[in-house]
Amino acid sequence: MTRVFLDACVLYPPLVRGVILGAAEAGLFQPFWSPRVLDEWRLAMARNGGDVARVEAVIERMGESFPDACVAPDPEVEAGIGLPDPADAHVLAGAVAARAEILLTFNLRDFPARRLAAHGVAARHPDGFLWELLSHAPEAMDAAIRRACAAAGAEAPGDIRRALKRAKLPRLGKAWEAAKGGSDGRDGG
Repeated sequence: MTRVFLDACVLYPPLVRGVILGAAEAGLFQPFWSPRVLDEWRLAMARNGGDVARVEAVIERMGESFPDACVAPDPEVEAGIGLPDPADAHVLAGAVAARAEILLTFNLRDFPARRLAAHGVAARHPDGFLWELLSHAPEAMDAAIRRACAAAGAEAPGDIRRALKRAKLPRLGKAWEAAKGGSDGRDGG
């Protein structure tokens, strides 16, 4: 099973996190994160005036669902990683500690392919990664997408596609609508 390390930026947006974790719960990949990634998520939520107690509850559920997912990076590995932003070294070090093949992030520019390849890791954008999962496991992904979107208040096919587009998952939304969503008579956006 593919091992995927999740950057804080893909955990922060509830809809994106819901689809990602729904796919993992369906057994489509094995997720990993580190304590520092969770701390970054908490800090971003607090900085933006979000509900940190809700984040703590979600983190607890994530730990229950994936008890082996939280990994501690080796400080020596982290110290030896050179990235455009040195503050991101802990993310790649977490992926290395998890023996992940994929680092899932919206911030692809922060993780140059050549630098990651030296560690056996490839950075992927959630849109392409989730689109690929949809193409291989349409029923499981349909369920994960519908569940995450319903939690965000989007249940009609056009609303789901628009919600995915707003969440920076436009390819996934378009492919989902074509495969499972059908049309509700409104422009899918």
